[in-house]
Amino acid sequence: MLTAAIASSDLTSSAQLLASLEQSGVVKSVVQWTVPAERMPDSANKIPEIVFLDLSRDPDPFFAFATQLRRLNPGIKLIACSAATPPQPSLLLEAMRSGIQDFLAKPVQGEALKKTLLAYAEDLHINDFPSQDKLIVLMGAKGGVGTTTVSVNLGVQLSTYANKRVVLLDFARPLGNAHLLLDLRPKFNVRDAVDNLDRLDSHFLAGLLTKHKTKLELLGGVTQPEEWQSIDVRNLDRAVNVAQNSFDVVLLDIGSQLSADWSSLLRKARMILLVAEANVPSLWTLERRLLALKGLGVDPERARIIINRWHKGDDEVLRSIQKNLSRPIFASLPNDFRKASQAVNLGTPIPDNHNNILVHRYRQIANQLVGMESPTLDKKGALSSLFSFSAKK
Repeated sequence: MLTAAIASSDLTSSAQLLASLEQSGVVKSVVQWTVPAERMPDSANKIPEIVFLDLSRDPDPFFAFATQLRRLNPGIKLIACSAATPPQPSLLLEAMRSGIQDFLAKPVQGEALKKTLLAYAEDLHINDFPSQDKLIVLMGAKGGVGTTTVSVNLGVQLSTYANKRVVLLDFARPLGNAHLLLDLRPKFNVRDAVDNLDRLDSHFLAGLLTKHKTKLELLGGVTQPEEWQSIDVRNLDRAVNVAQNSFDVVLLDIGSQLSADWSSLLRKARMILLVAEANVPSLWTLERRLLALKGLGVDPERARIIINRWHKGDDEVLRSIQKNLSRPIFASLPNDFRKASQAVNLGTPIPDNHNNILVHRYRQIANQLVGMESPTLDKKGALSSLFSFSAKK
């Protein structure tokens, strides 16, 4: 991941550029400097790899600033952002003298910026992007298999037991209802994020989120089905990138939807958890989901199967489906209808009572996702069948 800085004298213009950088998914940190600068960085180690000079009508202070940066770090990448397009020859000449290597037109377009960042990352042989480490997509094999219940309770365990900063993005269609399972009343939702992409950075996103008492944070789903008509799914990719700059784990609940529009998000996910039940309609759909994901260019090794509402008598069916799919079941969650139903109706995560096997199974999944040692119950062997199907990393 690249480190970047913005040198600007215009707060509005700087904020727009910051949002575009965080939405790119290529930058892990952004420093903001004011020009003219009261003081310069005192060492090359404090200078990011790439600096964007947000030129004003008087570019001379920016050129002087660029010259000083170049003296401290000759290998720095300097890019000027100018409203004058194309730049006048005299401006280009002064820019070259101060070490500026490239120009971008203002307002900076997201695609042009990302192309520039990727090219520079390739030059530096940088290929560690946060989407490979933080994004986990949860998808139902079909509707009604409990995808949102799994998303919420997994998020709670990642947040509390694994002690990670976790955000749950509710992108389920036609309606998002993760907030109901947490008894939250979000003031903002996914549409507010997409409608404000010009200023959607980490700070703005934080203002859209609703925090649960477990520290799990939620970007609510839409409350009216027609809201999706004004949401370009491709822009959700940019919102996810911003979330990855702020959180250790980004959970993305997309319900049971699957189409080519979602291919970019699915391909960049570190893992896709496919939630299914051990019945014919669900398993039949699961097989076709896996084939569809492969057709969208998703690495099959990133897909994991979670069987929800599992009964001990389902084992024979699951062994058969494993054989047909040539892949193991990642985890199974027992069917505790009373506790699960009560939690949903009360708007709370499944309560962590003593020896609650369902909570411990969510905890085991959470631990496996973040590489922690799995917990055990006091009752010997009570968790022996959670990964009875040999989870594959």
